Amino acid sequence: MSWLRALRETARSGLSIERRRLEPLIALRGAAGLALVVGVSLVFFGPVIAAGSAFGAYQAAIATFQRSWRPRPVLALVSGASLAVSTFVGYLTVSHTLLFLALLILWTFTAGMTWAAGPTGGIIAASNVAIVLVTVTLPTSVADAAAHAAMMALGGLVQASLIVLFPIRRWGVQRDALADALAGEADYARRLRNDPVAPFDPVPLMTARAAAAVTPRQARRRPADLHGARGVAERLRPVLASLADPALGVPAEGPERYWAWEILGAAGSLLDSAARAVRHGDPVQLDETALSVLKSPDTEVILTGAPRRAAERLTSLLADVIEIAEGTGTDDRTPGEPLIPHRRRPTLLRLVPVVHRSMRRELRRGSTILRHALRVSAVAAAGYLLGLALPFGHGYWVPMTAVMVMRPEFTHTYSRSVGRFLGTVIGVAVATGIVQAAHPDAQLSAALALVCATLNYLLMRTGYAVGQVCVAAYVVFLLGMAGDDWSQTVPERVILTLMGGLLAMASYALYPAWETPRLRDRLAGWLVTDGRYAATVLDRYADPASRSLDDVRTALLTTREARVVWQEALDTAQHEPVRHRGISRISAADAQDALAQFGRVAMLMEAHLPAASATPVPEAAGLADAVRRATEEGAKAVRERRVPDWEPVRRTLARRDEAEGPPPDAFVRNGATLLLRALDDFSRALEISSGRA
Repeated sequence: MSWLRALRETARSGLSIERRRLEPLIALRGAAGLALVVGVSLVFFGPVIAAGSAFGAYQAAIATFQRSWRPRPVLALVSGASLAVSTFVGYLTVSHTLLFLALLILWTFTAGMTWAAGPTGGIIAASNVAIVLVTVTLPTSVADAAAHAAMMALGGLVQASLIVLFPIRRWGVQRDALADALAGEADYARRLRNDPVAPFDPVPLMTARAAAAVTPRQARRRPADLHGARGVAERLRPVLASLADPALGVPAEGPERYWAWEILGAAGSLLDSAARAVRHGDPVQLDETALSVLKSPDTEVILTGAPRRAAERLTSLLADVIEIAEGTGTDDRTPGEPLIPHRRRPTLLRLVPVVHRSMRRELRRGSTILRHALRVSAVAAAGYLLGLALPFGHGYWVPMTAVMVMRPEFTHTYSRSVGRFLGTVIGVAVATGIVQAAHPDAQLSAALALVCATLNYLLMRTGYAVGQVCVAAYVVFLLGMAGDDWSQTVPERVILTLMGGLLAMASYALYPAWETPRLRDRLAGWLVTDGRYAATVLDRYADPASRSLDDVRTALLTTREARVVWQEALDTAQHEPVRHRGISRISAADAQDALAQFGRVAMLMEAHLPAASATPVPEAAGLADAVRRATEEGAKAVRERRVPDWEPVRRTLARRDEAEGPPPDAFVRNGATLLLRALDDFSRALEISSGRA
């Protein structure tokens, strides 16, 4: 993609407006906490400290809107406390340019590295750095700085207290995550009726898994309908696929296919009912027609073999889902399976070493997070010096804008730069018109700022540019309340915001972290995890008694994560102004389809894993070893721009067919053949790209 096209696409992304469900009660709660802090500050400390405290309370509420499964009060407290400490330390050094510059570089570098722990921490840290650049200019003495810091910490405490005292839709985000996973399974069941090899999106299941991690205290308070359904939903996917698949399930035509079509439709209906019940906490409203299909004795008459086992397993799992959605589920297991303890989330203090280890792992050459941290710290320092050198006041707008818009990815950095500038121009223009017409005093300015904050809380998920309109007006009103000169603030902020955005965009062009050159490595990583997953499944067939189902589960989660990493990298690379190095978009898409099919076949075989007492399948051990070794060598070939060779797997299959003795297990033999076919498709997808490299 050319630079001109990339800029056009990112600009369109930054200015896009999305239709999202508004949450007015949550917005009003955040605005109420902000109003309480600002009102107390105005009465007891005056407008200057009130402006600083408003930034703290505002940021504490913003932190709770970030995508995180951790309790929202914790995010508000952490945001308020970290902002208070940063502001106080920043004020002590701001009069010494070199010392403050060193502190700013350290702040921004640490904030950039926190992206290693996830986007929630990265966004909160970057926002805190940006706000500190404004708030350190407000105090006039050490005592004032301490008062500012105390009020910022109080703002976080107030927002956290309101969340505890006035909970809105308790466990709502966890309910939504689980309901989305069940609804995704329902949609998958319906799509399998018309397309027996329809693709499945694993993201809802991964999101539900992340949401299911709780502390011991949360586990005791978690509603029964949120405890266990995710585990059952995880087991539903391979069963649905194995019932519909024409290679290992029902035939492509005939009465078996028609009856499987009816069962899949009934499963989709019941899963939708369970999803609605979980999302709203209401009783399950079941479709009697769907129930009659699943309870019909025709299943035992029409279906035989593997399809019949899949239909019976599906009926059992659906009964578990309905029971849990009714509020009677108590654990993550199905009858006859061992108890699976709840996923434990570390407490806040125990999370610190986890974050530290994540950041240390990124201190390596080639790390995207490290490059982002170096880039943003250099831009913050350069922007601060540029702001001091320019003949304007309020030079901190340059580094503040740059820190706010910069992200580890090219697309987000450029789109947010465009969205922030346009939003700033509109917000400043609207705020200026109001000020010139009304000439507000400190109290009216505070009220106008509260209105802008409320609108931002309400509309922030509809688009970045929309939110920046509210933020720009909010900041202008607050600074006006603190006594800043309007005639200077408005035009300077527009110019300096533009300069900050351009500086951020230029930094990515000069020191990029493109995903395009890493596509082969991401694809190789997915291939390795797919091979290990298939090999682990085959090992279970080879030795049912000694192989644990936990190994299969771990391998599945690993390959699922690798698939998402590849997909995110491919989506990011599509908008980068970089030529594809060694792999074209067509080859990437074909290779992705082949690996998805490989993983799907392994999943179908997982759906029919033998019990511990089942007869071992000796030939599965050799196939598992061949698949494991071949995919590891194939991944090495992908990284070196060579076409992988699957001859070892082909020889292992042929050797077993030619060996004397009892015939090989038909199900394992068919599954291994399908695995080899998918690997061959993968190699064919890379042949053209390797020829060009």
